[in-house]
Amino acid sequence: MYNKNFIALLLVIFFLYFSLISCSANSESSTVEIDGSSTVFPISMAAAEIFRETHPEVQIPVGISGTGGGFKRFTVGEIPISDASRPIKDQEVKDATENGIDFIELTVAFDGLSVVVNNSNDWVDCLTVEELHKVWDQGSNINNWNQIRSSFPDIHMNLYGPGTDSGTFDYFTEEINGQEGRTRSDYTPSEDDNVLVLGVSGDKGAMGYFGYSYYVENTKRLKLLGIDDGNGCVTPSEASINDGTYSPLSRPLFIYVNTSEILRKEVYEFVKFYLENGQMLAEEGGFVALPQSMYDDGLSAIANIK
Repeated sequence: MYNKNFIALLLVIFFLYFSLISCSANSESSTVEIDGSSTVFPISMAAAEIFRETHPEVQIPVGISGTGGGFKRFTVGEIPISDASRPIKDQEVKDATENGIDFIELTVAFDGLSVVVNNSNDWVDCLTVEELHKVWDQGSNINNWNQIRSSFPDIHMNLYGPGTDSGTFDYFTEEINGQEGRTRSDYTPSEDDNVLVLGVSGDKGAMGYFGYSYYVENTKRLKLLGIDDGNGCVTPSEASINDGTYSPLSRPLFIYVNTSEILRKEVYEFVKFYLENGQMLAEEGGFVALPQSMYDDGLSAIANIK
């Protein structure tokens, strides 16, 4: 016959065991992980930080593995939300379907992919699409500014741009070089746009490209170039991105959400908060906000899923 002390000890052990299981389950369900585009990162990070001011129990880590890197994790069910600076590709949709992942695409902002040079560069203010193509196309051997225009100085040119997992890379190469992924390989790549900012700002002969918000955050360190698509030189700005005159490098930005994850209260509430505050979050991040009706459409879409 067991004595009372032994039985009491067993009860305490069982209580602690099941408490730990419960805490573990609650901890897991209270995490909303996001990964993907470094361009969309500032918007999602701001959303996460502000949301947690009233929901401190929800952990929201935000990664920057690039649009492609985010989709690799999203399409196998590793993360509930993927940031993307391009639409999902057919192969990625196929991967998601094969893994039983259903999703919804939500547009969160407009962006103008920006071409920048070092702040000390005083010889160029605008480049044509054709000149960008000559510099960045596969097989290009242009490595001096005077190879672009004879009026430019004899200064060595180093190039900085997103890595191949980046949606910005996909978009730029398709619009400038005519084929997604087509590019010269002898440039300094990174999925982290802050690394590109450091490279261009520390190199007098540098040229690089990334999302508009990273220029806005570093206006004292970088010089923004206008782009001439044949209709005159236009620099990216809130107005030129919104009205489409900054062409061909204006684009929408997205988050993709696993629809089964929307059934989790914390995921639904976070995405709802993201869209309800979409205009503020986009503008705070240095992007162009969508018309309110587009955020409202997104809210209706997630409400229908829930």
